[in-house]
Amino acid sequence: MVEIKKKKPSFFGSKKFLETTSNIFVYAFLTILSIIWVIPIFWLVIQSFRAEAGSVQVNFFPQSYTLQNYINLFDPVALAQTSIRFPQWFLNTLIIATVTMVISTIMVLLTSYAFSRLRFGARLPMMQLILILGLFPGFMSMIAVFNILKLLNLTGNIWGLIFIYSGGAGFGYYIAKGYFDTISKAIDEAAMIDGASRSQIFWHIILPLSKPIVIFTALTSFIGPWGDYIFARVILLDNTESYNVAVGLVWITQRENITQYFTTFLAGSVLVALPITLLFVFMQRYYIEGVTGGSIKG
Repeated sequence: MVEIKKKKPSFFGSKKFLETTSNIFVYAFLTILSIIWVIPIFWLVIQSFRAEAGSVQVNFFPQSYTLQNYINLFDPVALAQTSIRFPQWFLNTLIIATVTMVISTIMVLLTSYAFSRLRFGARLPMMQLILILGLFPGFMSMIAVFNILKLLNLTGNIWGLIFIYSGGAGFGYYIAKGYFDTISKAIDEAAMIDGASRSQIFWHIILPLSKPIVIFTALTSFIGPWGDYIFARVILLDNTESYNVAVGLVWITQRENITQYFTTFLAGSVLVALPITLLFVFMQRYYIEGVTGGSIKG
């Protein structure tokens, strides 16, 4: 018998060629998107070192560079001649974000654990109600919130903002609850047999096993207040001493200030982005684990 040899397909018609071609297009597309995303950030950084004054800059790269824009943000002599209070704004923002992070993280984790482990009559109605209320943007209640804070004498200071940011933190329980659902309930049952209370189980057993979701919740609770402008602008009124960084930097870009202080604004913007960037660089592993772990169940 004559053996018929099958003709091997050429490389250009093979599955490997198609996969390689598709990967080239995908990576090329992602590279272009990355460049488009990075260009404004790169421009912001290099322009923050610009020595020329003014807000209008024809050239992409500055003609000369200086560190004076960053120095002016913290130099007492330079600050005394202006209404810019960047160190105070930065400190206010740090206090607001840190206190909010602590309160919000505790509230979210407690709420998530209760909905994940406890079974009570109002559990499902409460979860449905929170889901419906979460569909409405927070700024819809801005006027009502402002009037309530005004009655409590909490307008014009940072504690009113902390009250707003942490007050509804429990509404964001979904991802943390999904993460707690992945932890076996047998652990709780074994601990209860040994005499542990629900509180002891949560603080001493569940939380040590939930480091990724704790870090994820803390990061998300920190980021919101750190860069918020809308509520901060309404609640802080015109008290420049209580401004957070977002409101302060926008104040710098007002028409009467922008020409003189635009490069100072750019330097301040870089410094504001730096803490968040560093947090994500060092905590991204836990951040990803928290998101993926919390999305398995819900």
